[in-house]
Amino acid sequence: MQIDKEKCTGCEACHPYCTVGAIHSVKKRGGEDLISIIDQDECVECGVCHRANICPTDAIYPVELKWPRSVRGVFSDPLTVHKDTGIAGRGTEEMKTNDVTGRIRRGHAGVAIELGRPGVGTRFKDVDIMAQAVAKAGAAFEPKNPVTFLMVDKATGKIREDILNEKALSAIIECGIEMDKLENLLSVIKATAPKLDTVFSLDLICKVGEKGEIETLPIAQKAGFTPRPNTKNNIGFGRPLAKEE
Repeated sequence: MQIDKEKCTGCEACHPYCTVGAIHSVKKRGGEDLISIIDQDECVECGVCHRANICPTDAIYPVELKWPRSVRGVFSDPLTVHKDTGIAGRGTEEMKTNDVTGRIRRGHAGVAIELGRPGVGTRFKDVDIMAQAVAKAGAAFEPKNPVTFLMVDKATGKIREDILNEKALSAIIECGIEMDKLENLLSVIKATAPKLDTVFSLDLICKVGEKGEIETLPIAQKAGFTPRPNTKNNIGFGRPLAKEE
């Protein structure tokens, strides 16, 4: 995203719309008047400043994104469809509709680690650090996840080198693991957190027990995570296609 220096009047109306605070005022060349510019290193190409249609002079305009910068828009603009997954968004449909797909079977846990939030964002070097850590703990990456497509080695979780300094609003690592290995994986995630220059949220997915018990909950608490009571629950309303083993 760019701002036309000739059209910009320096009104700063666009500043509050930047999801990562990348728009700043600078003095216009040869004078004292201010204009707004976008810090290209911090911009995540979410497109919010443009779609908000807030600029009175239409000075904000999108530019063609080439690789590797294009990865910013793919992970930050919710209207963009991933070419590898065929859906918009940063995760997969499978974990959100597990009651229908049965992707996470009994005795297994699904784990989603969402790095970055509005106002913070995440560099893919942080995604790389976390992905390699959980791989060593025995996690198997979700093959249809957008982050998995960026790995050069799915066994180690290594992310391709040419995008490590690219920044996105957020990126979600999705993986699965046997339930008896979940506590160790969560301990690894907790130990890796201080190495990151961003924030993350953690999602755990499992089949609900016959008596309504959630098997992952006490494991998360034992590992030192405090689940928030206002969690988001994705309930599958479709016809269950998966059969219990």
